[in-house]
Amino acid sequence: MKSKPVRILRLARDKKLGNPVVKLKLNRFIGTHANSRSNEHLFGSGAISGIPERIEALRFFISGGCKNGKSYYAQRLAKAQAAGPLYYIATMCAVDAEDDVRIERHRRERDGWGFQTVEQPTNIEGILQVCDAGGSFLLDSVTALLMNEMFDAGGACREGGTEKIKAGLGRLLTQVENIVIVSDYIYSDAMLYDPVTERYRKALAEIDCDLSARSDVVLEVVYGNVIAHKGAAAFEAFVEDDEAIR
Repeated sequence: MKSKPVRILRLARDKKLGNPVVKLKLNRFIGTHANSRSNEHLFGSGAISGIPERIEALRFFISGGCKNGKSYYAQRLAKAQAAGPLYYIATMCAVDAEDDVRIERHRRERDGWGFQTVEQPTNIEGILQVCDAGGSFLLDSVTALLMNEMFDAGGACREGGTEKIKAGLGRLLTQVENIVIVSDYIYSDAMLYDPVTERYRKALAEIDCDLSARSDVVLEVVYGNVIAHKGAAAFEAFVEDDEAIR
């Protein structure tokens, strides 16, 4: 029997559409950070400050639309389960001013949270040579990693990038217990694009499917609403004793 894709942790109702949506806040774990104001409209200001006891070691995979607050939410998850070193694995290579702004915003949001930033735009399993596998990891993002592996500096497509990433992430997930991986489901719309773009979208979907199978918890973030598509019971256990955020 097919399991339900979501277990409701907090039920809200959209006033326009009348649709129930899952809205889970991790304020219990992280509280509010002074340098993370830009996403408070998505996740709230956080009435409880301080960091609690470390949550259970889990491998999280988070996806959703672009600019929906995935990265900020992933930071809170990674911080909540941190044990030992806390690594931010940055895969984006800036190609324009918009990328520069996004990178700088992410840096401000995690400033003071204890992250050690490791730039790893390609060969993702290479982080195991410079990081403690017993630490906690936030990898942001698979989308940028695929871009770097799939295209050379001139924009020409390389062969084998999809399988390389799947193999590298697979090795990574077998050696670390605490990790949050972020992607974007840019393949979810019904539009058809040029052949190169379609090849990229198909490759990203294939990698994301593989990551979903390997991860303990699979989350979708849509403008601050968090939906658990896998591992909902384990995810709910994080907040089950706090009625304020159900």
